[in-house]
Amino acid sequence: MKNFVMAALGGTVAGALLTTQVAGPLLAQENARKTSVYEQLDLFGDIFERIRAQYVEQVEEGELIEAAINGMLTSLDPHSSYLPPKDFGDMQVQTRGEFGGLGIEVTQEDGFVKVVSPIDDTPAAEAGIEAGDFITHVDGESVLGLTLDDAVGMMRGPVGSEIVITVVREGFDEPFDVTITRDTIKLTAVRSRTVGDTVVMRLTTFNDQTYPNLEEKLAEEVAELGGMEAVNGFVIDLRNNPGGLLTQAIKVSDAFLDKGEIVSTRGRDPQDGERFNATEGDLTEGKPIVVLINGGSASASEIVAGALQDHRRAIVVGTKSFGKGSVQSVVPLRGDGAMRLTTARYYTPSGRSIQSLGVSPDIVVAQPTRRPDAEEEVDNRPRRSEADLRGSLDNDSISEDERQLLLKEQQKAEDAAKLRDEDYQLAYAIDILKGLNALGPTD
Repeated sequence: MKNFVMAALGGTVAGALLTTQVAGPLLAQENARKTSVYEQLDLFGDIFERIRAQYVEQVEEGELIEAAINGMLTSLDPHSSYLPPKDFGDMQVQTRGEFGGLGIEVTQEDGFVKVVSPIDDTPAAEAGIEAGDFITHVDGESVLGLTLDDAVGMMRGPVGSEIVITVVREGFDEPFDVTITRDTIKLTAVRSRTVGDTVVMRLTTFNDQTYPNLEEKLAEEVAELGGMEAVNGFVIDLRNNPGGLLTQAIKVSDAFLDKGEIVSTRGRDPQDGERFNATEGDLTEGKPIVVLINGGSASASEIVAGALQDHRRAIVVGTKSFGKGSVQSVVPLRGDGAMRLTTARYYTPSGRSIQSLGVSPDIVVAQPTRRPDAEEEVDNRPRRSEADLRGSLDNDSISEDERQLLLKEQQKAEDAAKLRDEDYQLAYAIDILKGLNALGPTD
């Protein structure tokens, strides 16, 4: 018994010694860390006071604090930033779909402003700005070294005023200037049209109106063709769509899926992860889908493309997407400002992160580049066929109705050929849907 008590006592002493040896250094490290943080905050205060007292010009104290906050956030990643009250208000208006500006979504790379995508039917798009362009100067003033918000601020101005931006574009030997007139940007979230028997849905952004517009316009186009049985498939055009609201990306993906995961998000704490699943119901009733993407397709666009690709619900065509696989939370702050903070990464249903990698298309199809100064060659030589020859024999194997149907199909093919000159990637997508239908069962 004595030996047992001594052994127990020895264990207690050893346990106490071990606890002291482990916990002691940990507490010391924690205290040292806190001390270091407080010392750095004191250092910040010293610098702030020195600037206020001795800087060569009078400075606005509030602007100094905002700059310090923004510097702290922008040092984390390109998408975290501080939104002063005016910028926060502009962002809320932009989410609703109408705002003033040039009409480009931008990020920062190598110190310069990089165009993620121009927005359809905006001054920037009409001026020929393309995804991947680098903006190096605004009205002759370099943007190198500026924060993204400061560079964007240089591009803002009254509606109707002109701005000259200097652009560096891959494939061009020299930078060139582009003059753009600022205007009020009204975002039409979804545009639709039919090309032959194909319904084309062009999604330009993911704001509050995206899913309602998609649902409404899709139904209108299907009705115009005479019902779903007359539709051979759908093209979901996400090219140059810079993204937007995660909730809308989920709704749009769900519109074409009956079940399964759409996207998951994972933050630093595993408990903060979320998973979003599709609900029953497919607006296209299972018809074939081709999704078009390019280097200007980012964020919410990549969620939709990745979800439909992983579920083998759509064929993804085009070029690799932008690769923004992170989630930003906008947190309102005191003083009517807000903080945009990257809080999670998102993952496609197969568990892949597209951060910095993008969505790779199933079929790579590049859009032919056209230089602004290039002259198009037009071949006006007349085309002749057997039917044009004098005295040619009639085709006696088909009726007049069948002949008219054949001529109609030939006209569709010629229209498709014209579309290739206008939009090669879209024409390719429509050809894929025609091919899929050609392989379908026959009655």
